[in-house]
Amino acid sequence: MARIKGALNARKKHNRVLKLAKGYRGARSKQYRIAKQSVMRALTSAFAGRKQKKREMRSLWIVRINAAARMNGISYSQMMHGLKVAGVDINRKMLAELAVNDAAGFAALTEVAKKAIA
Repeated sequence: MARIKGALNARKKHNRVLKLAKGYRGARSKQYRIAKQSVMRALTSAFAGRKQKKREMRSLWIVRINAAARMNGISYSQMMHGLKVAGVDINRKMLAELAVNDAAGFAALTEVAKKAIA
């Protein structure tokens, strides 16, 4: 049986990592050992970043809803409670969209919330 040398597989593995490290500065993009560490760290951060992005978006929606709600004379927490009591089932993403693009529609929702908690 013929002997199989490891050079081809090692080269493929190295090239795969170095391709991922493209654009990194200095040795991080040139030397396999250092590039491997950088790529591993980057992939870990990317995984965490995808989770963080969801948190940041939700907080952005809440800030927008709160600002628009206060312009209509009600706080964010009171508005959310009022909508829940009134049975209006609309998520924060859509509320933020209404707050930015449809002020009249958002004002109508704030009135519904005010009546529900009054």
